[in-house]
Amino acid sequence: MQQCQEWVAHFGSQLKSVAIGGPKTILYGIALLALASWLLLRASQYFKKPTDYPPRTPDVERRGSYFKVPPRAPGLWEPVDFKRPTAPPAPNWNVHTSTPKPYRPFRHGPYHITMGLRNMNWDEWIELDSHYMKFHTDKANRIAERGWKCSHTEPAAFDGAVELLEEFCAYLPERYPSLYKQTAVGMDNLLTGEVFNIAERPLIEDPMQMAGRMVQDDLAIMFEKEDGQYYLLAGSILLAGFWKLEDKIGMPLSEIHTSGDVPGFREKLEKGMMNFFRRVQPNGPVQRNNYFIQVDDELAWSSSIGDEDGAEGTVGWFTAEKNKAIEHHYFRSERQTLRRLPRSGGVVFTIRTYFHPITEICEEPYVPGRLASAVRSWGDDVSKYKGKDRYQEVLLEYLDQKHKEQVEVGLPVEKEDEVRAYPF
Repeated sequence: MQQCQEWVAHFGSQLKSVAIGGPKTILYGIALLALASWLLLRASQYFKKPTDYPPRTPDVERRGSYFKVPPRAPGLWEPVDFKRPTAPPAPNWNVHTSTPKPYRPFRHGPYHITMGLRNMNWDEWIELDSHYMKFHTDKANRIAERGWKCSHTEPAAFDGAVELLEEFCAYLPERYPSLYKQTAVGMDNLLTGEVFNIAERPLIEDPMQMAGRMVQDDLAIMFEKEDGQYYLLAGSILLAGFWKLEDKIGMPLSEIHTSGDVPGFREKLEKGMMNFFRRVQPNGPVQRNNYFIQVDDELAWSSSIGDEDGAEGTVGWFTAEKNKAIEHHYFRSERQTLRRLPRSGGVVFTIRTYFHPITEICEEPYVPGRLASAVRSWGDDVSKYKGKDRYQEVLLEYLDQKHKEQVEVGLPVEKEDEVRAYPF
């Protein structure tokens, strides 16, 4: 931009110097100056163009070359000689004082339906924080109350589930040595006193149930069959809020999404998702984030949408009370990671939920205005999926008021992109 301005000034001085050269020379000079001025105008338009254009689809979704995929028949997986890099201890981590990461994965409108995959640093595979004991207790209660309905491993997936246990017993003591200690048969939990023996047979409990006790995340493993589809054959889904493992176990990936009426799945997600699952390799872990609004404070199952064991057709946003007070509104966000296990070939989902009152996150700069813009930008299908008509009046009024208050006390709205970056 500065160079363009210097060029125009230079041409102007040259035009003055040739003014004595006659009419033809002057005409050439004027034409040259006009060209330089046009170039300056175009450059200024380029540098001043708005930055709220749709986010570029991450390379992990676009480039088939991101993963080097050896040829193989559908449903067949040859073990790969891959070992995850050793994880350094999480810096200054303490189970009592390390607060949850402030994921706020929403943007100013318009809203775009994408897989939203990003590369993941191996060190950050599993995130634990000061909410660990609450999650641990909630999970233990769910296991006691619902058992196999929340944690189950199909026989064909047993080796993959055990492989996940092995990965946890290696990674968690590396990353969180003050919480976990590796042993000859697995690992010990230094806070709760739990002893995890993953070597004995039979295991003391379902391997996915055991894995669920180790982390704050819900867990699922997909396996490819001969038809090329990926099936949910192992999972520990204890705190999902809006869906149940017992309804989805054994389903192929596509049916899991279509049965849940995921917006835009057939048109915008299915092909890319199937291609991704087919080509993802053990050395290519990824992550993504999403968010929901919930109108009750129940982490494990949102009772606002109906009874967890309600009959078919009785559970959904249509049962929720409309426009409850803002104190009942909660921000529910998930951080999901995906990686392929090298021995079994299963694709592991970890689903970590972050759950906060709306009134709490709206004390943070920029959050009310950006969230209001995001909610208003949802299309009809996304709005229906997220239950917008049940809470939009109260929520948007509150968000607008909080944004106004922040602006009135001097919030520099134009600097938002300088002080934050997605997904925070």
